[in-house]
Amino acid sequence: MARRPLPRILSSGSASITRSREFARTAADSATDVLHPLITITRGLRLLAGAGRQKWAATPKDRRGPTLFLVAACVLVVALIPYGPLLALVMVMGAAAWKGRERTPVKTGPDEAETGRLQALYEALVPYFSTADDPSPLFAHGGDWDQVFSGYEFDGDGRVSRLRVAYPAYFTDSEASSRARIEQLLHAKSGRGREYHFSWDEEGNQLVMSVLDALPTSITAQRFVTAPGETVLGFTDDDAVQRTVPVSDGEETRDAPGVVWRTGARSTEPHLLIAGQPGSGTTTLMRSIALQALQHGDILIIEGSGIGEYACLTGREGVLAVECGLAGSLATLEWAANETERRLIESNRARQSGHAVPEDTRRPLWILLDRPSVLGHLAAADGGPDPQDLLQVPLRHGRAANVTVVMTEQFDSLDGLGDTVRTHTRARVVLGHCSPGQIESVLGLEPHTTPTPDVPPGRGYARLGTGPVLRIQVPATPDPHDDATSEAQRQAVLGLLPERRTAIEANAPDPVTADPVTAEPVMAEPVMAEPVTASVAVESVAVSD
Repeated sequence: MARRPLPRILSSGSASITRSREFARTAADSATDVLHPLITITRGLRLLAGAGRQKWAATPKDRRGPTLFLVAACVLVVALIPYGPLLALVMVMGAAAWKGRERTPVKTGPDEAETGRLQALYEALVPYFSTADDPSPLFAHGGDWDQVFSGYEFDGDGRVSRLRVAYPAYFTDSEASSRARIEQLLHAKSGRGREYHFSWDEEGNQLVMSVLDALPTSITAQRFVTAPGETVLGFTDDDAVQRTVPVSDGEETRDAPGVVWRTGARSTEPHLLIAGQPGSGTTTLMRSIALQALQHGDILIIEGSGIGEYACLTGREGVLAVECGLAGSLATLEWAANETERRLIESNRARQSGHAVPEDTRRPLWILLDRPSVLGHLAAADGGPDPQDLLQVPLRHGRAANVTVVMTEQFDSLDGLGDTVRTHTRARVVLGHCSPGQIESVLGLEPHTTPTPDVPPGRGYARLGTGPVLRIQVPATPDPHDDATSEAQRQAVLGLLPERRTAIEANAPDPVTADPVTAEPVMAEPVMAEPVTASVAVESVAVSD
């Protein structure tokens, strides 16, 4: 059968039809632009009329008569005043134009790209939240994600920023390994490079995943408003703690959620262990703790690395010693052990006699050790005692004697810490980029967040005793003698340093000697009216066998 030719109007006039369509479309667009004010006012009048009709329908019948009389009276007054009808017309047109303006449509659901992301998350969770024996599974290949994702939010890049997942009751959410698999999957599918927080509601079979904002790094060293015996380790999320601390952040003052560590006789976590990688901010935290401890007590600083990170504290009021060498460190630690025993003896004698505890035994003494493993290697090579052995008395009895021990160590040297150190340092801080396994090995519990690969110095996690694992950002406390320190941060640290000791105090005799008969530590006669233990350097301590 021969094919019949197309009509001429379809074969030869296609170009003219296309031009006609383009002309008509251009004319319609131009007319729409010209008539846009009229269209807006017409839409507004229609909306105003609809609103008035609804208002009239909602008015009770017994009140319609007075309402109608009031409207008529208003119309009469407007008609009688000069230029009243013109002003009324202008006001009505203005109200109609405002009412009929184009508004941004309210987004009521996910768009096509967001729906695809949610469906991909749903399909990825099917192997973990479904079994072959389930008669009505919540998760099934090709199923509807609306049944399990009850809440979701997206950021500006179209990635999931918050997701609420309902999972079946038979899922083993009480096992850490099962939860870790789900968290790892959601982390990978939602986008890497962000820190996610996972909240498991085991009773309601709900999992909430949310993206955490980065902790602020602009808070520098300053006088924090705390009570004696309280130390601010850093700052965390707003909903993680119930207490806030007023801080100066740049030119403004605000309340920030602080991680406050309590020490003293009533503390349940009297000693602190800080772990991290090189450059993670462990020395910064140690320097911040030293500046806060000097407000109400005395400190001993032992720097195992020996690079002079604490030189700015040398010779200051309340700083008993800053030691870097092996011999001086061992002598200082032995004096600290004797001082702890002396405080216990003096306190016991005072309580037995019914007197108040002496003032010098109530003043806090802080022992700050930065990388003691280096000193341990040097002591082993020299055939001397391990510095950790001299810490047994301060660690075991420091809480009753107001002696606090703070240690920093790197991850590659944590195996060298003794059982006494691990047992009595119940407050822990981990800084820098590290894996969840490393965090669990120090804190005893994995965090409920996903660590990011790039973190600023002083960023990590903290856990006080058996409490929860908290994100933490240490206040910036750099070395003021470092050339890389900014002028603002240098002045902030220098403003917190106490005054230097006088020459007479620096050359004072040994604060503690040992009675050769009783072997009990005895305080030397003070040269000045003030207690010498609060202002004498420990480099000159004479240790007797």
